[in-house]
Amino acid sequence: MTVPARFLTSLLALGAALTPLPALAALPDPVRAMIDAAIATGDETKVRTVIDLARTTNPDDGAEIDAILAAYETRLAEAKAAEAAAKEEAIRTAGLFENWSGKGEFGAFRATGNSSNTGITAGLTVQRQGIDWKHKLTARVDYQRANGTTTREQFLVRYEPNYKVSEHFYVYALGQYERDRFQGFSGRYAVSGGIGYQVLDEEDIQLAVKAGPAYRVTNFVDGRSESRIAGLVGLDFDWAITDRLKLTQDANAVAETGGSAVVIVDSNNTTLDLVIGLNAKINSSLSARLSYTIEYDSNPPPGAVRTDTQSRMTLIYDF
Repeated sequence: MTVPARFLTSLLALGAALTPLPALAALPDPVRAMIDAAIATGDETKVRTVIDLARTTNPDDGAEIDAILAAYETRLAEAKAAEAAAKEEAIRTAGLFENWSGKGEFGAFRATGNSSNTGITAGLTVQRQGIDWKHKLTARVDYQRANGTTTREQFLVRYEPNYKVSEHFYVYALGQYERDRFQGFSGRYAVSGGIGYQVLDEEDIQLAVKAGPAYRVTNFVDGRSESRIAGLVGLDFDWAITDRLKLTQDANAVAETGGSAVVIVDSNNTTLDLVIGLNAKINSSLSARLSYTIEYDSNPPPGAVRTDTQSRMTLIYDF
């Protein structure tokens, strides 16, 4: 009996429909083991690189690879949130003498102006960063002695707390003491308070400005004393040119890699303290610094000049 061609065609079509489709291949064990090994390292960059390679070499397993990546990102987010919460709790419960970091500096200087000499310079900056509060204490000394006579003796101590009001705004307070007999004063005290604004806060560049009223008392070497209401304007600047090279603009804070410029203005005497510095990182804790300082008094004591400069070459140790 002859079977009609249309019937044979229908049987073949039915058979094809009833044949199971081949199952999608599971992610090969070596590929999965490679992804698991990358995850075990804890290196996020390495994990994403391995997963990208796995997706490229196993395009048919994209859905399974995406599921692995989603699970990894969920665990990663949870771990980061837990770490951030633990860090915040540690900061909030830290004692008065905990969570301080600092920088120590030592080197040589060359001065011109009211004194012209070469000597040693040393500085120290310690800082405590809280959730909203930040405290910074800076000290610096330049000293030179020749033939039994002191020819350079400059001291500075500064304390500055500030409180973060919002993402960009903060309020600050400042207390400062200076002594430089060669500039004509045995002691100069300044206090200030005001508001600051964080203009830029990127990974490689930061810029902040601040302003507020100030009160200054100056004790001169001839026995006179002056006290005046003044105004303070400040600028903090930091630019990481490369991973190892940083340009800074500093004032009265030679022992720090951050920067600031401070102008104090009163009706009788305006002062400017400005430092341009370049830091080169040697290793994770040690860096070399080259800086140039300008100290300007618009109305210096009799016998003193308005402008002093210092060039410094120092080593800075982070702790």
